[in-house]
Amino acid sequence: MKKRPIIKINEEECNGCGNCVVDCEEGALKIVDGKAKLVNEVFCDGLGDCIGNCPTGALTIEKRAAKEFDPEATEEHVKKMKESSCSCPGSKIKVMNKETEENQDNEVTVKSQLQNWPIQIHLLPSEAPYFENANLLVTADCVPAAYGDYHQQLLKDKIAVMGCPKLDNASSYVNKLSAIIANNNLNSITIARMEVPCCSGLVKIVKEALVEAESNLNIEVVTIGVNGELNK
Repeated sequence: MKKRPIIKINEEECNGCGNCVVDCEEGALKIVDGKAKLVNEVFCDGLGDCIGNCPTGALTIEKRAAKEFDPEATEEHVKKMKESSCSCPGSKIKVMNKETEENQDNEVTVKSQLQNWPIQIHLLPSEAPYFENANLLVTADCVPAAYGDYHQQLLKDKIAVMGCPKLDNASSYVNKLSAIIANNNLNSITIARMEVPCCSGLVKIVKEALVEAESNLNIEVVTIGVNGELNK
């Protein structure tokens, strides 16, 4: 085998965030036991597109003896990934058993904190009165279902926009969000995402929108676990 550039993963530095899995268009990486792994050498083109969003610097490109990159095998691999829900590490089926407490005498109704409509990114206008001086909450679709305190702890005093970075068109999200950022005087942007790797795409989308809008707004990222816990 000839020497060529190929991805190198420092497992001690890898925190299993899954950003690289999302960024690798060839599907050469996956998360196994909380660490990024190379699926097959022939799927890695050695260009390093997966490196940029690694928060720990666990990914580098090294030159070593490796199988040649195979575009045809990679194309077939990506096709199979798209046809299967298993392409997303966060699609693994889980059952969460929740303990419930029945207390009919002290029922509490939580009021909705929603201040705007529509909320889906595709349907939002690029300008609206509620965007002026707003604290924008960019929410992944699954978050309100997973996090019971979504309205009180996250949505209160914020304007909600929602979408799914896995199922929807990322470029259209970037275009819409960049228009909203450019055309309105926003105070802040908070991203509420799920812990699954596919959801990291939402952070990437917002960052690209900020660049396109030439905005220097800071973003805060809040991560929700599939069991409903909040991790800031």
